Amino acid sequence: MQRRDVLKLGMGTMAAVAAGWAGRAWSGGLVGGGRAAAGMGTLDAVAWAAARQWTPTPFGRIAHVERGSGPAALFLHGFPLNGFQWRGALERLSAHRRCIAPDMLGLGYTEVAEGQGVTPADQVRMLADLLDRLGVDSVDLVANDSGGAVAQLFAAAHPRRVRSLLLTNCDAETDCPPPALKPVIELARADRFVTEWLAPWLADHALARSPQGLGGMTFTYPHNPTDEAIEMYLRPLVEHPPRTHAYAIGLDSNVLAGVEATLKRSRFPTRILWGTGDDIFSKDSPDYLAGVFGDSRGVRRVEGARLFWPEEFPELVAEEARRLWGV
Repeated sequence: MQRRDVLKLGMGTMAAVAAGWAGRAWSGGLVGGGRAAAGMGTLDAVAWAAARQWTPTPFGRIAHVERGSGPAALFLHGFPLNGFQWRGALERLSAHRRCIAPDMLGLGYTEVAEGQGVTPADQVRMLADLLDRLGVDSVDLVANDSGGAVAQLFAAAHPRRVRSLLLTNCDAETDCPPPALKPVIELARADRFVTEWLAPWLADHALARSPQGLGGMTFTYPHNPTDEAIEMYLRPLVEHPPRTHAYAIGLDSNVLAGVEATLKRSRFPTRILWGTGDDIFSKDSPDYLAGVFGDSRGVRRVEGARLFWPEEFPELVAEEARRLWGV
C-alpha cells in the first residue's frame, strides 16, 4: 500500500479530543524530553492562553504569544497546529531573544478579516505587517511544516529582514505540496475536512493518538499530542470550518515554484533539522534544502522523529537555534 493510500485510510477514521487540560506534550522521549530551561516558567495551555495577545492589522486580529526581550525570533507553526507548537522552544530561548509565536491566518486564534485570503503568500504579507506593528525590523526565523514554506517565501521576499533561518520538516520547491496532503485538500474542497477528520478528533482522545490518528501519523511518541494540545489546536478549527477549509485549499499549488534562484542568493545562515520518521514530506528534501541556501549550515537528522517533532524535542530546537545565533 502506498503512502497516500495509508493516509487516506487512516485519516478517514481519525478523531480527537474533547477538553481536558493535561500535562506537557514533550514529557519523556529521545532528545530534550521533559526538561524545561532552568528559571523559566512552564508554558502550559492555561499560561499560553493567558499570554495570548491580538494585534489589529488589515488582515485581521493576529493572535500571538511573546516571551523574552532583545533581537526578535519568529516561530512559524504547521498545519493543523498553531503557535502553541513552540511553547517548549519559547521557554528555552526567551533568555536570548524576543520570541514571537503567531497563529497563522486561518489557523488557531487569529481572527481573519472578512474577505481576506489565507494562502502562504497572504501569510507572508501578514507577517511583514505584523512585525512592522510590533516594531521589529529583522528576525531569526524558526519554522515547521507549512510554516516552513511561508518562511522560505518570507526570506525570498524580505531577505534583509532575516538574520538566520532554522527549518525543520517542511515543504521544498521539489515537494510542494507533498502527495500526502492531497486527500486533505480534496476533502476541504468538498467542505468535508472538518466534519470527517477534525471534529471526530475533537471527540476522542484515544483515536486522535492512535496509529490512524493525528498523533500516530505526525508525532513521534504515542502519548502525543496531549489532551490540552488537541483542544488548543483543533477547537478553533472545528468552530470555523470555512476558514479551515480555505487554509487547506490554499496549499493546493506549488507555492514555492521559482523560489530556488532567489534563495541561492541569500546570505543569512540556514540550518536544516529533519526527523527521519516523517512520511509526509520527501526524504530527499533535507539535502535539497541544504543545497538551496547561499549560507547553508548543513543538515542534522533526528532519528525516528516524525513531522511535528519540534513540539516533542524543544531542547534540540533550542540547542540548534543557540548555535545558529551564536549565543
